[in-house]
Amino acid sequence: MKGGLECHRLTFTRQSPDGREKRVLNDLNATFFAGQLALIAGETGAGKSTLLHALAGLLRPTQGEVLADGEPVSRWVSAHRDLWRRKVGIVFQSDRLIGDLSAMENVFLPLVPRGYRPGECRRLAIKALRRLQADGFATEAVHKLSGGERQRVAIARALVSQPSYLLVDEPTAHQDGNSAAAIADTLLAVAAAGATVVVTAHDARILTSGITRHRYQLECGRLRMKG
Repeated sequence: MKGGLECHRLTFTRQSPDGREKRVLNDLNATFFAGQLALIAGETGAGKSTLLHALAGLLRPTQGEVLADGEPVSRWVSAHRDLWRRKVGIVFQSDRLIGDLSAMENVFLPLVPRGYRPGECRRLAIKALRRLQADGFATEAVHKLSGGERQRVAIARALVSQPSYLLVDEPTAHQDGNSAAAIADTLLAVAAAGATVVVTAHDARILTSGITRHRYQLECGRLRMKG
């Protein structure tokens, strides 16, 4: 497989508080192609976040593997995976922003270790925020922003480095209708530009929007394609 992400018999086991092992992900097989947006639906606790973290190389599978452009990234040593993750943009359920920094500063942080000059960092950060209708509060400290505003800043941060793979966890959970539509349009545009985009959601507005025909359901640790 070239041009995307692939799960091959992906299994992830976690130990529960009583000491028993629970299979959060159970023998998943799926291909997420470059240039397409794939939507993964599922109830809270179904394992959607765990799957995204595995696709991003943040979790090593208990069994099976993740391939990126045909390369077994989940088998690589940490140093190689860290370099590969520079191609990955990820939006977590919790925004993981730095509250005392401005929205713009949070967005351009991923560019700093890549050697971008300060002026270019600011320009690209504003461009990313503008895509999410968030440039109006670019200079505001993040701790002063609402939950929905913070979420859009987190998405802009994932977009700023123009990733080859964009993994987005519940992107519209705190958004009104207009902002949710703007986020959906942005994610579709990123996919149309050639990125592999995987989005998890249980927001009915996204699930019924017809945003993509590439839809999956994650339930009881298993992933199935929906029609």
